[in-house]
Amino acid sequence: MFLGTFALKLDEKGRFFLPPKFRDAFKDGLVVTRSQDRCLAVFTTGAFEARAKTALSAADTRAAARNYQRMLASGASDDVPDKQGRVSIPQILRNYASLDRDIVVSGALDRLEVWQPEAFERYTTENEPSFAKADEVIFPQE
Repeated sequence: MFLGTFALKLDEKGRFFLPPKFRDAFKDGLVVTRSQDRCLAVFTTGAFEARAKTALSAADTRAAARNYQRMLASGASDDVPDKQGRVSIPQILRNYASLDRDIVVSGALDRLEVWQPEAFERYTTENEPSFAKADEVIFPQE
């Protein structure tokens, strides 16, 4: 499970250091891809394969399913962190998430998310009011 928020930096090659507490989870590989809200998702290889399998189970005759499959796969990049725990983010994904030097890496339970700092701040500020109300939808009382 991925928890916490970390202010990090990309180097000149578009790499960042995974927080040490997550390095073991990704030692065998990872997939970085687009996510909603203009951030990136970093999955373990197994978690990405499960997500892709779910996406493939949707009928590709539906436009929404095709669009999701394309967006998930077309920018995806598989990688193995180097010995120092660095992960590369390809330019196409850095452009998608408007990443420059400063980034925010945030745990999102089954994945990490990589955000442009101002976008992350804006997202959390805008969504904080609905967070408490989400309990009623996600965990309805009977």
